[in-house]
Amino acid sequence: MDGIPIGRKVNLTAYDSYQKLSSAVEELFRGFLEAQKDLSCAESGERRAEEKIFSGLLDGTGEYAVVYEDDEGDRMLVGDIPWSAFVLTAKRLRVVRRSELPQDLIGANSGRVADC
Repeated sequence: MDGIPIGRKVNLTAYDSYQKLSSAVEELFRGFLEAQKDLSCAESGERRAEEKIFSGLLDGTGEYAVVYEDDEGDRMLVGDIPWSAFVLTAKRLRVVRRSELPQDLIGANSGRVADC
C-alpha cells in the first residue's frame, strides 16, 4: 500500500459511520494485498500480519491510519469530527503509514469524537 497510488472514488454517503467506512477501506486494501502476495507460500503468520496492518485504521494506533483532506488541504485523522460533518468536508482520503503522521495528529486521539 505504501507509495502506490490507488485512484478509487468512495461515496461517503453510502456509509453511516466511521466503523463502516473503516471496514470498506479494509476490504478494499485486503483484496489489494491478497493480489500482491504469492498464494503458494501462504503461512499462518501472514493472516496475523494482515490483521495487524488493518487494526487501528481509525485511531492512528495501527501500522496504517486513514486521514482525510478537507477543501483547504488540511489533513486530519478520520474520526476527529462527527460523521455528518465529515461527509460534508472530506475531499480526499489517504491511507498512510503511522510513521508519516505528524505528531500533533497522533496525539489528537485522546479527544476523538464518538461515532455519530
